[in-house]
Amino acid sequence: MLILSKQINVQAIEKTVINTNWITLLFAFLLACVFLLKGISAPKLKGNVSSLLHPGFIQKEVEDNSTFFNLFQSVIFIFSMLVLSLLFYDIGLYYAFFEASGFYTYFKVFGGVVSYFLIKWMLEFSLSLLFIIKKQVKFFLVSKSIYLYSVTFFLLIILVLAQYSQLNTVFLIYFSMLMFLIRFLVHLASNKKLIFNKLFYFILYLCAFEIAPLFILFKLIF
Repeated sequence: MLILSKQINVQAIEKTVINTNWITLLFAFLLACVFLLKGISAPKLKGNVSSLLHPGFIQKEVEDNSTFFNLFQSVIFIFSMLVLSLLFYDIGLYYAFFEASGFYTYFKVFGGVVSYFLIKWMLEFSLSLLFIIKKQVKFFLVSKSIYLYSVTFFLLIILVLAQYSQLNTVFLIYFSMLMFLIRFLVHLASNKKLIFNKLFYFILYLCAFEIAPLFILFKLIF
């Protein structure tokens, strides 16, 4: 009976290892995305990663009038969505928001995250055209996206460490909160003239496009 119990335990451990192999493959894919981005444009990759410290890169991007529909932007968008989805997946597991773990659950989170950002960005772009304020808010919208991309590169490092080292999920959560706080403050400082001149509308924007959709996404996923 004792030998049978040990065999069952060994089988359970082996099954857990197999179920987490997709995370290793995901990290390999994310690393491949980084190399692909470097191959497409090393200066743009460096600028996106360091944008929180060097906002001058964003002004150049705005002046170059870069569009979303190019290879670099598509790859960095997918990269960021995958990283954010893995972050939310790990946090969801920690707080037991999911009934089950595994790739299928992660894929559901990924679908929700991508839908949220695509819908939000399309609405922002559409409203900027509707109210003829595209030029006034272009730097605001572009900088917000690039700062998000910058944060995801740092999050990837911590996610890898949390997966393969002694770092726990609590540290991951606090580090993520710190990075998003830095992003918010840098974005606020970079757009302070526009924000403080239109403070009432900025507060409405936060409620309509940043906070409310997150609650909806939370309800849909969890």
